[in-house]
Amino acid sequence: MPSISVVMPVYNAETTVRRAIQSILDQTLTDLQLIVVDDGSTDQSAAAISQINDPRMVFVQENHQGVSRTANLATKLAAAEIIARMDADDYCESNRLQLQYDYLHQQNVDVVGCQIRITTAAGQAVPSMHRYEHWINQETSSHDEIMAHRFVEFPLVNPTILAKRKYFELNFADNDFPEDYDLMLRAASAGMKFGKVCQPLVTWTDSEHRLTRNDQRYSNDAFMACRRFYFRKDILESVDQVDLWGSGKTGKHWFRWFQQAGLTVRKIIEVNPRKVGTFLDSVPVIHSDEMPPSDGTLMVCAVGAMGARPLIHKHANERGYELGTDLWFVA
Repeated sequence: MPSISVVMPVYNAETTVRRAIQSILDQTLTDLQLIVVDDGSTDQSAAAISQINDPRMVFVQENHQGVSRTANLATKLAAAEIIARMDADDYCESNRLQLQYDYLHQQNVDVVGCQIRITTAAGQAVPSMHRYEHWINQETSSHDEIMAHRFVEFPLVNPTILAKRKYFELNFADNDFPEDYDLMLRAASAGMKFGKVCQPLVTWTDSEHRLTRNDQRYSNDAFMACRRFYFRKDILESVDQVDLWGSGKTGKHWFRWFQQAGLTVRKIIEVNPRKVGTFLDSVPVIHSDEMPPSDGTLMVCAVGAMGARPLIHKHANERGYELGTDLWFVA
């Protein structure tokens, strides 16, 4: 039995799939199985894959059924108890699997990601993604950070994930939610432990053809519906009152949603002096310096300004708030 099975769904990736496959076959951890499933590509992807001859690769061709079902099929074909995900338009460093495999066992976690580089297909940096790249690489590394930030965005990039088989056997759902984010949130609900290798081991190619830019399941509305579904289910189930940090555009959206959900917002925290001392639907807006110590009421932080979350975390921590217990970040 191989130490790791790597699953790679492929759809119309003729220009990048050989590079992606080779980056797996050239890993320093050689005891692996690579399962490549062509999801009914209409280009020359299958021909490009067929040119690769390696006994560790299993190549399967299917009719087009979408990435969720294709990835689930690949999981069923995986022989190993540790499974890694890879996309056909990305590539990884040669020590990626070894470092993640070691981390998973040494840190006793269930799911491991890694830092990323985001580039265009030509290998150039993507300025519009710098903020997301920083968040992935610098603000969501430990299990506690990943858990507390999971309602901001998906804190692990899907093709970086290496996990115990039980994670992937939860299966990618074929619904209106982004399937990778939905799976991660379900795994978090099930109590799985997460971690991240703090090295950029995967280059994530951002292109106009990527599903995340073209499929409605990855729209802002779909992500919002997904995060709110699990936030309410996992965090707010027995909660009737919250405090809210932020009265800007994001904060107001969450404020209205809390109202619609029947929750009371007790107070709103702000740093903007023009807003301090005002009211939002009779809820007082107070300055962060006036924030009292934690009394068990959830503090939900809906602030997305660059660099704000680490500062809020530090400020709240000094007042007794614990990240992932009574301090949560949302977007």
